[in-house]
Amino acid sequence: MTSAPETWVWLARVRSPQGRKGEVFAEILTDFPEKFAERRHLFLLGAPDLLLLGARETKPTSPQSRPVELTNYWLHKGGIVLHFAGVDSISAAEELNGLIVAIPRAERAPLAEGEAYVGDLIGCILVDVAGPEPVQIGEIEDVDRSVGPVPLLVVRGARGEVLIPFARSYLRHIDLEGRRMEMALPEGLIDLNVR
Repeated sequence: MTSAPETWVWLARVRSPQGRKGEVFAEILTDFPEKFAERRHLFLLGAPDLLLLGARETKPTSPQSRPVELTNYWLHKGGIVLHFAGVDSISAAEELNGLIVAIPRAERAPLAEGEAYVGDLIGCILVDVAGPEPVQIGEIEDVDRSVGPVPLLVVRGARGEVLIPFARSYLRHIDLEGRRMEMALPEGLIDLNVR
């Protein structure tokens, strides 16, 4: 694997071999799993520190990368099965366990005006603007997509970790350059969701 100086966007994390011909089962980490139909040239990322990160993106110096060609894929049991050229056995597939399937940030799908990638919210400060004065809740550390149809923002604040549903009805403003997100949260939600 060779070092790559760009920022990567994570699409999936390889979890295990799937079948006998080199396919792997992976956890989906992208907002657009249907885009695998358009992507043939992907990258596998791996480094000891990479797998400890909670974010869905890595910084320029973190990973080592290697290009791979996607030959086939299909959705399966809440995840995705991927088959890469040159990976044609169970033992070859096992060597990919834990690696991240990624693309360069510049290649991710464009969004409509006013939309943002959920992964871009990591590192933003969440501010509750429901009351008469804005209240800073904390920094968004991660996004948990495993709990249901609405992702949960994992926010680290003065009171500890708080889980906030990323519901469109709460959202008021996102300023990615200023690293700030404003939401009008229902009364009592913070107290209910402190862990």
